[in-house]
Amino acid sequence: VHDGIQFEKQGVPAAVICTEPFITSGVAMARIGGIPDYPFAVTDHPLGSLDQQTLKEKAREITPRIIEILVQGI
Repeated sequence: VHDGIQFEKQGVPAAVICTEPFITSGVAMARIGGIPDYPFAVTDHPLGSLDQQTLKEKAREITPRIIEILVQGI
């Protein structure tokens, strides 16, 4: 979330992806970063142990939210 906010402050659109256990941390980072309602996409956890096919499926599932964030901006 920190990096996404920094990109946005420099005029570079960003879409942050957060896994479910880190939602609270993401919200806290958004507040600390000065954008308490900073949007981010949320997906299941964990991702690191998933095979390539399952990762592709997760990417397809979350893509609409990523597009929404990029189009709407902050």
